[in-house]
Amino acid sequence: MTLILFLIVLALLIFVHELGHFLAARACGIRVDEFALGFGYRLWHKKKGETTYSLNLVPFGGYVKIFGENPDDESLSGPHSKRSFANKPRWQQAIVLVAGVVFNFVFALILISVAFMFGVPASTESYPQYANRMENPHIAITYVEPGAPAELAGLKPGDRILGYSSVEAVQGAIADSRSMGFFLKYTRGGVSMEKTVVAKEGIVPGKHAIGISMDKVATLQLPIHLALFEGTRFTLHMMKEITLGIYDIVAGIFTGSSKLSSVTGPVGIAGMVSDAATLGFTYLMMFTALISINLGVLNLVPFPALDGGRLLFVLIESIIRRPIKPVVANAFNAVGFALLIFLMVVVTYKDIVKIFVK
Repeated sequence: MTLILFLIVLALLIFVHELGHFLAARACGIRVDEFALGFGYRLWHKKKGETTYSLNLVPFGGYVKIFGENPDDESLSGPHSKRSFANKPRWQQAIVLVAGVVFNFVFALILISVAFMFGVPASTESYPQYANRMENPHIAITYVEPGAPAELAGLKPGDRILGYSSVEAVQGAIADSRSMGFFLKYTRGGVSMEKTVVAKEGIVPGKHAIGISMDKVATLQLPIHLALFEGTRFTLHMMKEITLGIYDIVAGIFTGSSKLSSVTGPVGIAGMVSDAATLGFTYLMMFTALISINLGVLNLVPFPALDGGRLLFVLIESIIRRPIKPVVANAFNAVGFALLIFLMVVVTYKDIVKIFVK
C-alpha cells in the first residue's frame, strides 16, 4: 500500500510538472514529440496527433520531449525548424522552461487551499485570528529528533499526546521523570497507544528530555475565500523556507557542512507518504503539496539538466546575443543528468540502509 500511494503521488506530481511544459510549448507553437511518465522500457504508448503519450518502466521521473530542446541539425534547419524550441524567441523558451515549476506551485496552492476547506491541523498560536473556528484542540508532536529516545520508542510527528492541557505541562512531566521513564499516552490515526520513554540529559541544556517538539494544535476549517488566502500565504511561506533550505545544502557543499543524511530519496519519501496517509487525507494533501513545492524550487536550481540550468543557458544567450553551440549545451545537460541519477542512486541506497539498520 505504501508503494502504491507513493507511485500515485509521484505520478501526479510529475504529470502536473510536465503538463506545464507541454501546454506552454503547445501555446508557443512548438512541436511536442512525446509526453512520458517514467524512464526506460516503454510499457504502453499511444500516438495522438503529433505527440506520443507513453508509460515507462522506471516510475521515478518523467519528461516531455520538445522538438529542438536538445538542438540538432533537423531542429535547427530541417523542414519543421520553425516549430523548433531552439528557433523560438528566448522569452518563449523561458516561458516553456518555467511553466513546469509554475504548475507545481499552483498545484500546491490548490491542494493546501482545499485542505483548509476540509479542515487541517493548525497551531493555535499561528492562527489567533481564527480562534473561533478552531475545533478539537490537543497537544501534538511536531518533530522527533533522529536518534533521540522518542524516535527509538517509535514516536512520530502527528502523534496526539493525551492527558495534558499545555506543552509546558508535558515538558515539565518529562523533565521530572528524569531517567525513571516517562509514561506517555497518545493516539495515532485514531488508535490509542502507550509508551514509556526514558528521558536523558544533553538533548535540552539543563534538563532531561526525550527529543520531541510539540505544539498545541486544533482543526482549522475555513470558507473558500479564507482558504484561498491562507493557502496562498502558506504556499509562499513554504517556497521561501524550502529555497533557504536548498541554499543551505548547496552552500554547505562548498564549506563542508552539508550532510547526505539531510537529503531524502524516493524510498524515504515513500515512507513519509505512508505516514501522512495514516494520519488522514488532509495530511496527505498537505504533504503532497510540500513535495510539489520542493520539486518546483529544486527545478529552479541553475544546474545542467534541470529547468534552472536550461534557463541559465537562455539567459547567457540573451546576454551574448548568440546561441550556445548545441554540442556544448547537450554535453552539459548530459553530464548534469548523469550526476542527478548518481545522486538519486546514492540517496536511495542510504534510505534503504537506514531502514535495515533500524
